[in-house]
Amino acid sequence: MNREKVQIFDTTLRDGEQVPGCKLDTKQKLVIANRLDEMGVDIIEAGFPVSSPGDFLSVSEISKVVKNAVVCGLTRAVKNDIDVAAEALKYAKRPRIHTGIGTSESHIIHKLNTTREDIIARAKFAVSHAKSYVEDVEFYAEDAGRTDNEFLARVCEEVIKSGATVLNIPDTTGYCLPEEYGAKIKYLKENVKGIENVILSCHCHNDLGMATANSIAGAINGARQIECTINGIGERAGNTALEEVVMIFKQHPYLNLDTNINTRQLNEMSRLVSESMGMMVQPNKAIVGANAFAHSSGIHQDGVIKNRATYEIMDPLDVGVNESSIVLTARSGRAALAYRAKKVGYELTKVQLDVVYVEFLKFADIKKEVIDDDIHQIIEVCIMNKEMLLN
Repeated sequence: MNREKVQIFDTTLRDGEQVPGCKLDTKQKLVIANRLDEMGVDIIEAGFPVSSPGDFLSVSEISKVVKNAVVCGLTRAVKNDIDVAAEALKYAKRPRIHTGIGTSESHIIHKLNTTREDIIARAKFAVSHAKSYVEDVEFYAEDAGRTDNEFLARVCEEVIKSGATVLNIPDTTGYCLPEEYGAKIKYLKENVKGIENVILSCHCHNDLGMATANSIAGAINGARQIECTINGIGERAGNTALEEVVMIFKQHPYLNLDTNINTRQLNEMSRLVSESMGMMVQPNKAIVGANAFAHSSGIHQDGVIKNRATYEIMDPLDVGVNESSIVLTARSGRAALAYRAKKVGYELTKVQLDVVYVEFLKFADIKKEVIDDDIHQIIEVCIMNKEMLLN
């Protein structure tokens, strides 16, 4: 069966850059944009042009160099925002304007102090005005996750009539459960006239740790674009992690969903963004964390050494990691010690291994991790204490 494509909309350079202290200059953004393009990202959200001269410049310069991906600029449902975005995107081969407005009761009453009818009117104007500049217009219904489904469907129908090509249904606050978010996408697929002519998009935040799960639930229920960032960076607790979404589809082929991402570039891309932003990736981060393919438990190490598939569902090469790592700690067993000793030149017999293992545990109880140099030292101590140990 042919697998349907889910477009990857990367917002590392826009939503990802909203992390406090993670500001990038134009040169850094150009490097990241080029690498995203090479990796196979379908849409690059390059920035929010009206927000600052620097962001305008970055969007403009990225528009000049990106060869394959759509280049997108964010706006509010404000005429000047859209005019400025159109100017910034004028060099793009494939430009998109991303405009929208809040649709939840909380946003309508407390943030915008207006009415539902006014929201619809402003949404229609924004899409129509953006459409006068570019063919590809994405509309976002901010806080759609907490928006009544019937009203959300009304808004979607009206902006489709006004020319929207993509409908972004954000769980802006990261509140939804996967079942709720998936049901919301399904409701729109079944109740919005003209929905078959546009792409539904997921933009999920991670406040409750469910951004990736919600995005996958959205795709299962008909969304064909996922908005995400490298390493899951973004406002507050972050966004859906690009690397997680891509590998979930790859590891679950029965979903019949796929992306254009070259997954072997994921690890290197993660490091580039981390180093550029000065934001460390947590070691236990899925897919790209330092410990994602590391094993320190003796039980797990024994299994992995015998057959990698016992404890790894992915081949590390598929995400750009050369090999799994067997980390020696006090929890490691003889199999792991023998494996690592062989890597540094020692082929230990069972008797020799038993002797060396006793000395190893003494080291391991003192140090957090036993490294290659320590193995040499442990064996030297054993040779001194046990004559002809290695003969």
